[in-house]
Amino acid sequence: MAMTNKQQAALEQASAGPGLFFGMELLGWYRSVKRDLPWRENRDPYRVWVSEIMLQQTRVDTVIPYYKRFMDKFPTIRHLAEAPEEEVLKCWEGLGYYSRARNLQAGAQQVVSEYGGSVPDDKTAVAALKGVGPYTAGAIMSIAFNRPEPAVDGNVMRVLSRYFCLEDDIAKPSVRTGIERIAAALIPEGAAGDFNQGIMELGALICTPKSPGCLICPVMAECAGRLAGRELELPVKTKAKPPRPELRLAALVEGAGPHAGAILVRQRPESGLLARMWELPHVLAPGGGSAGPVAAGSAAAAGPVRGRRRSTAALDAPAAAGEAAASPGANREARMALMGRALAEEARLLIRPRRWWRDAEHVFSHIRWDLQVYLADFGFVLKDAASAGGTQAGAYTGLAAEQPAAYMAGSGETAEAAQRETAASYDHAGLPLASAALVDRLPEGYRWIRQDDMKEMAFPNVFLRLLNDYWEQRESGCLPDEAEAE
Repeated sequence: MAMTNKQQAALEQASAGPGLFFGMELLGWYRSVKRDLPWRENRDPYRVWVSEIMLQQTRVDTVIPYYKRFMDKFPTIRHLAEAPEEEVLKCWEGLGYYSRARNLQAGAQQVVSEYGGSVPDDKTAVAALKGVGPYTAGAIMSIAFNRPEPAVDGNVMRVLSRYFCLEDDIAKPSVRTGIERIAAALIPEGAAGDFNQGIMELGALICTPKSPGCLICPVMAECAGRLAGRELELPVKTKAKPPRPELRLAALVEGAGPHAGAILVRQRPESGLLARMWELPHVLAPGGGSAGPVAAGSAAAAGPVRGRRRSTAALDAPAAAGEAAASPGANREARMALMGRALAEEARLLIRPRRWWRDAEHVFSHIRWDLQVYLADFGFVLKDAASAGGTQAGAYTGLAAEQPAAYMAGSGETAEAAQRETAASYDHAGLPLASAALVDRLPEGYRWIRQDDMKEMAFPNVFLRLLNDYWEQRESGCLPDEAEAE
């Protein structure tokens, strides 16, 4: 792939004076000030590999405790390869981008089956491992084996764009490829591992995106971007489109009778985003996404697109999302009814939403969930749930016709009258008094949990935080009652 004129000039400089200066000054600086990080204790390729996967799009300070726990739990590649996936996901819980954990385990299984449990000292073999891209392969080969391979991430592209005053858009794959060639030419002989860690350290600590510390930079004397006064303009990068918003309605279903104190959760499908992780039942509100009106049941069944870590701010500020802020009462009543209908259509599960509890946010790469969470009571499961993948027998004959109107009616006098008419036949949680045992016959993938169960189950961040907050509020007696909800 052809390099731009600017890149070609930088490549020539990398093997001349500016490049030699950069390499020697960077190495001296790194070896004197490098941070004491747990993955730098030795050059075990497995430890390097785990750290590099965890550090993708995640801050160092965030990764450190996760890394320590992960290595304690899975100290060798064989331990990781042989572990149940649920344990791996639980250990990863909170880091986000859960496909990283699955790919890491799949790669470990490849190493065990194909290389006897030892990461091979071969770039082609390492690059063929599941989840290992050019950057990770370069990091493993250089740091663990001291091979002269570049490891180019966002930090490296920013540093080299400024140092050589490159004006090419680093969002383009061709530009990244050119910078990889420049980085490879800069590596001092015999010092690939320290060089690659040094340039990443420089980008993380000094040559930062918004406030570069040029006056303390070890290579400032020959930095072309600084000399041109353009350090704040570089690198050039096309801004990604903001994630489109989706309004999702989540049910926090509280149990009664033998399940009093428990919460209803469901497990996601075997494959796809957040596969096999647990969540609160939720549906996409019609018109809640940029694609226009969508049937809530089918949208929920389809699930989200590729995910990323969520913002925590929404959990600390229970403001209504989107249009709901304008008239929250009316909108929430309608959405409670909609959520009930959607879950009945999707899982044949009847619930009774009581009131709005709080809002949350979950941000993916190109979609943002605006979650409205409603407290709800469990009703029962319709007879034909088995046809939708459930485990029910035919014992529900006649029940479905008795209660759905009360559960799924909209707001207003008609709905209230229907609810009063049927209330005498049901307990406070909406269970048929004569058939309360049917509460245990849940659709496939659904289960009741208590707080202790969460120690063994992996949840995406947003649901983990919501549930932890719920348990805390309930234990402390701070869960708002009906009168305090609005």
